[in-house]
Amino acid sequence: MAEQQNPVMDENLPRASWREGVTDSLPIVIGYLPVAFAFGLNATRLGFTPSEAIFFSCVIYAGASQFVITALLSAGASLWIAALTVMAMDVRHILYGPSLRQRITQALNPHKTPFWAFGLTDEVFAAATAKLYRDGRRWSENWMLGMALCSWLSWVLGTVAGAFSGNGLLDNYPAVEGALTFMLPALFLSFLLSSFQRRQRVVVSAALAGSILGMMLFSIPVAILAGIVFGCLAALLPPTEHGSLNE
Repeated sequence: MAEQQNPVMDENLPRASWREGVTDSLPIVIGYLPVAFAFGLNATRLGFTPSEAIFFSCVIYAGASQFVITALLSAGASLWIAALTVMAMDVRHILYGPSLRQRITQALNPHKTPFWAFGLTDEVFAAATAKLYRDGRRWSENWMLGMALCSWLSWVLGTVAGAFSGNGLLDNYPAVEGALTFMLPALFLSFLLSSFQRRQRVVVSAALAGSILGMMLFSIPVAILAGIVFGCLAALLPPTEHGSLNE
């Protein structure tokens, strides 16, 4: 009886627009601005020029990886070591596109897809996944473009502000500086929880277990890779009878 009461009119709702993507990006923008500001400050503190810091944000655009690569390069590590470390940390992004594609029912525009695909950060991917879970019929590439573009612009603008603010701006406020670096993982965690469903608990638990194990035994890049591998292996397991009923 409950299935017969599902609103049919939802199928006639227009697809989400570019403007809605801009609006939905605001939580990401609020989280990105202070973290990017902290990156700009940190990069200039390590000896990079403002132009170099902005270049990192425009091209690499990888959040925590930018802090890592600037720290490695400033410590004298070779460019190859820094690049391989960042690649190991960000290899998970290879899976974002195929994961979304499995849930997208609309045909993709080859002229639009590369632009929003570039902006598939952890937070944008989590927001897109949450929208597809809630109502995949309203998902659209225009919505993705609005969200991805605003998120990228906020990251770049935050870096610009931090890079040109000078060194030592937050030296007297260590609590503020610590809070800025915490906002990015906190933002991603909020999106993860919003899209979490009971049938995903095995995958999430396996990924967390792999990450913790890798961090305790090896290093952060290994922890990221271990989390991805454990999570993917758990996703390949056949669903239990109890889990199928919950779906």
